[in-house]
Amino acid sequence: MRPSGRELNELREVSFELNTSKHAEGSCLVKYGDTHVFCTVTVENQVPSWMRGTGKGWITSEYGMLPRSTNSRIQREAKKGQQTGRTQEIQRLIGRSLRAVANLEILSDIQIKIDCDVLQADGGTRTASISGAYIALMQAFKKMKSENIIDRFPIIEPIAAVSCGIYNQNLLLDLDYSEDSLASSDANFVLTESGKIVEIQCSAEQETFSEEQFQGLLSLAKKGCNEIVDIQKKSLLSLG
Repeated sequence: MRPSGRELNELREVSFELNTSKHAEGSCLVKYGDTHVFCTVTVENQVPSWMRGTGKGWITSEYGMLPRSTNSRIQREAKKGQQTGRTQEIQRLIGRSLRAVANLEILSDIQIKIDCDVLQADGGTRTASISGAYIALMQAFKKMKSENIIDRFPIIEPIAAVSCGIYNQNLLLDLDYSEDSLASSDANFVLTESGKIVEIQCSAEQETFSEEQFQGLLSLAKKGCNEIVDIQKKSLLSLG
């Protein structure tokens, strides 16, 4: 039995609430159980200087955790004067993941900025951010297309992310914090709807794991991401 009481291959309750900001071009409140992330999209009519003249657009991301997103208050990174290595690593992951499934030529000379702010953390904040950012991005693209800023959707195929881990020799899907903190190994998978791999972050926390166990984690991740994509599609129906 896992600490959460879920089946080994069972996701937490996953939901996507669209149009959660009246100002942003796209917005989504994503919930993976008790992990809640607010994702917003900003569209800018300029790209970074190093991309000018390439005929392509750009998608980038910023990530942050609010002070009481955890069980004790964490200091705002702005007050410290610099971002932690963890924050930089996660926001780069989010940006890479979304760029991997986007045709940047359709976004010629347009930069998309995605902000992922963790309201409440209970494990899997980076995976929830990626799945929620995709929804917010789709909303922004629909708005851009309706305003003739773009002539077609830049997304090549849907994308989702989920964590997996090994706990008491059992392979678990979608770890919450209590499970993640006890797992001997854990991994974050970013996959497309067709099962193509965007990125895998996998490490031994307490003990090493076998190739067979890794393949088991990958199978779990594919199952989880397929289920998340189905939820994403149902959520996007509200856009018409």
